[in-house]
Amino acid sequence: MTAIPNLIARLRRAAIPVACGAILCAALIAVAAARPDQPASDSVGIIDGEAIAVSGPTSVEVVQGQVKTVLHSGSEVSVKSGNARIDLVEGGQVSICGPAHLSVLKAGGSLTIALDTGTVHVRVEHELVLNIYTPLIQAQTVAIGDGPRDALVGFDSSGAMCIRANLGAIRLEQQLTGQTVIIPQTGDVFLFSGQLEHLRTSAGHCACSLQTARAAPPPQPATSQSARVEPLPPNEEPIYQVVMPPLIYEANAKVQPEIDPKMILIVRRVCVRPTLIFQGRVEGESPAPVTPAPGATPGAANAPKPSAPASDSLVNRVRNFVRKLWPSGS
Repeated sequence: MTAIPNLIARLRRAAIPVACGAILCAALIAVAAARPDQPASDSVGIIDGEAIAVSGPTSVEVVQGQVKTVLHSGSEVSVKSGNARIDLVEGGQVSICGPAHLSVLKAGGSLTIALDTGTVHVRVEHELVLNIYTPLIQAQTVAIGDGPRDALVGFDSSGAMCIRANLGAIRLEQQLTGQTVIIPQTGDVFLFSGQLEHLRTSAGHCACSLQTARAAPPPQPATSQSARVEPLPPNEEPIYQVVMPPLIYEANAKVQPEIDPKMILIVRRVCVRPTLIFQGRVEGESPAPVTPAPGATPGAANAPKPSAPASDSLVNRVRNFVRKLWPSGS
């Protein structure tokens, strides 16, 4: 009798940790639901490309019926081949020409692109501080007035760094020595080994054009209700269907029964054409005009024809018969 109360006491003591664990899990789930993983302010933009790989904090959105990947601060992008495009949240675009590898970091109103390999072409329309970090050089776009900024930074196949200021200026800083230099607008230079002393003028040494967004197909015009849709002509070729009896399998039989060919039916399906009814009038050839003979006169043509002699009477026929029997010379 004492075993039952002891069992109940042990069950009560074991239920206390389980209840505490359940309460703790519920609290953690509530905190996670109240606090999203990524705040909305760290969204960088939507990335689009064919041969790309994205890792790190990302999210998914549906834009115009298509699933898009949204980059957040700390995302890494690898472009294996071809090009990729990032449409920034604040406006502007970042084109990536592969093969390339980079990371994006965003804090407040500043966007930083850490470029390891490849080439990027950026265009910023609004007041967004944009920095491009490479292993040795930091490039910062500088706006002229309130104009947009358009810059290209990347590496060629030999490892030389290409820098081009299409709109606005670019401020370069050597991260080890702290030396700085300003590339004016329309400036196009490249340097070796990350040393600003080795700046050289370049004429299109690196190429990476901005990628335009793919235009959605134009909507089809709505057809009028009074429009008449002509049905497609039926298939005039006959359709054959083979109907076979069900197959029989006997597990105990050494030889399975064969199907009687007389039980196989072939059904031929055709489309019956509607009866054709023609409406109209059939006309023959017009008679050719009669041309009179050259020697005939109009009076002779109009002269009456002689009437046929009247048939002999019965008396005349008897008389002729008697004459034949007794000729006059006999």
